[in-house]
Amino acid sequence: MDRMKAGDAVVDILKDWNIDHVYGYPGDSVNNLVEALRKAKEQIKFIQVRHEETASLAAAAEAKITGRVGVCLSIGGPGAIHLLNGMYDAKEDAAPLVVITGQVSHQLLGTNNFQEVNLERMFDDVAIFNRRVTSGEQIQPLLKQAFKEAYEQKGVAVLNVPDNIFKETVNKVELRSSKVAEYHLFPNKESVKQAVSLIQRSKKPVILAGKGAMDAREELIEFAKKIAAPVVVSLRGKGVIPDQHPLNLGNLGQIGTKPAYEAMEETDLLLLIGTSFPYREFLPKKVPAIQLDINPEKIGKWYPAEIGLIGSAKEILSRFNQQLFHRKDRKFLEACQENMVNWWKHMDHLVEVEEGKKLEGPQVIHKLQEYTENDAILSVDVGNVTTWMARFFRMQNQQFVISSWLATMGCGLPGAIAAKLTHPDKQVIAICGDGGFSMGMQDFLTSVKYNLPITVIVLNNEKIAMIEYEQEEIGNIPYQTDLQNFQYAKFADICGGKGFMAQTIEELSDALHASKNSERPTLIEVMIEDRAPLPGKIEWNQAIQYSKHLWKRLIEREGDFEMPSLKTVLKRLL
Repeated sequence: MDRMKAGDAVVDILKDWNIDHVYGYPGDSVNNLVEALRKAKEQIKFIQVRHEETASLAAAAEAKITGRVGVCLSIGGPGAIHLLNGMYDAKEDAAPLVVITGQVSHQLLGTNNFQEVNLERMFDDVAIFNRRVTSGEQIQPLLKQAFKEAYEQKGVAVLNVPDNIFKETVNKVELRSSKVAEYHLFPNKESVKQAVSLIQRSKKPVILAGKGAMDAREELIEFAKKIAAPVVVSLRGKGVIPDQHPLNLGNLGQIGTKPAYEAMEETDLLLLIGTSFPYREFLPKKVPAIQLDINPEKIGKWYPAEIGLIGSAKEILSRFNQQLFHRKDRKFLEACQENMVNWWKHMDHLVEVEEGKKLEGPQVIHKLQEYTENDAILSVDVGNVTTWMARFFRMQNQQFVISSWLATMGCGLPGAIAAKLTHPDKQVIAICGDGGFSMGMQDFLTSVKYNLPITVIVLNNEKIAMIEYEQEEIGNIPYQTDLQNFQYAKFADICGGKGFMAQTIEELSDALHASKNSERPTLIEVMIEDRAPLPGKIEWNQAIQYSKHLWKRLIEREGDFEMPSLKTVLKRLL
């Protein structure tokens, strides 16, 4: 039987899973694996990042964007520790991720040697599969299993490999590791029948759609039209249907819209489709719910489901559409739609630029819309930019990637790097605050090194503003939220990219135009006014009170411009 180095055996598994690049940083305990990657560089590109956290965040983002397994590697000890943030991001957002780490040699394990860390214990919470390789012959079967577990369970699989293992000689075996069993879950007919009956009896149904409905746009729209139900979306569900589709009421939660809040208050049936929305205080108080999810563990986790249907949203909605009639009474939907038209009018007023005044975040996002292609990938960082993108960027067919459940700052740039590597022909834009970008800004160099013509927008208000608002809301005086001023545009130039500074809407337009046509990475630094978009905490009373303040400010800004409540609209229509 043919023999090969264990490091080369790892590369064979990567090829078998159609992995064409991995993210990481070389070092002593993985140098023999890096050598194997060097020999296979025509098939697998090793993306050298400037910090291991970027490697794991980029690999996690890649998994979210493509649905395929992302891969990253690092040395043991400090490198492995740096990976944890991106690993938890993958775990929390159910993104399949394979992590390969080095470790001290076998004979040194347990001796508290240089850079020795108990990796199995450290990764125990974050990983659904966590193994240490003890011989070269184990490396292929364990790596095969790691890929399958990550893919099938949508989680993090880790392989810890002592550095002497990679240079061992092992048998070369035939590979079919990427062949995984396809299966379809579908609820029993009686459950579907009960759900159909409950839907038909409802008068004011509302849909809350999430990431799990992304591949069911047509079915979701047909379903919503048939039952005359408005569609509210979670943050991860943004883009499930176009933002300005007549059925869409926008986001729910901390960054939600007034029409979405009010629809939840009026509904008599909640339909949760591909989401396990956790913020109970934003959901109806006491109404029946039907929940559709591929994962049985999600059914009823955050909101009591009268009927739980396990399976893909696409297949279940198709079955619903075959059995449901077209609802004649559409007054509730029409009232919600009128409410949303008024909301968009409010938003349009807010993005108007007043001469002589500093730009605000919403105005920047509104202008960005004009230069964004219909199939662009938008990597959004965490902070006020999240709120502005959710509220003011009107998604059509673009793709939206973010650290949703972990909500780690610094995810915007790694997500853009991953997006451009996986979709080189698409426009890729990272939208960051100065706080989030500066957490991992060194990896702008990575985009330059690999000639990735991404656009990075840094909205600079010289503070971590969302944290400042949180401090104010609990009655504290803001402390340590101001950031030292930094010239991000010049930083981009120094890195070998192209930097632009924008302080007016005209300068922003020019920069966006130049960036769109650039063949190298660009960074647009936009100086913005500090404005509180929403309360930082997601307590219902805080959100309502702050939202009232925000809506009042919008109305006062435009004189007598009024936005009646949904109850008022309903009374007129009924």
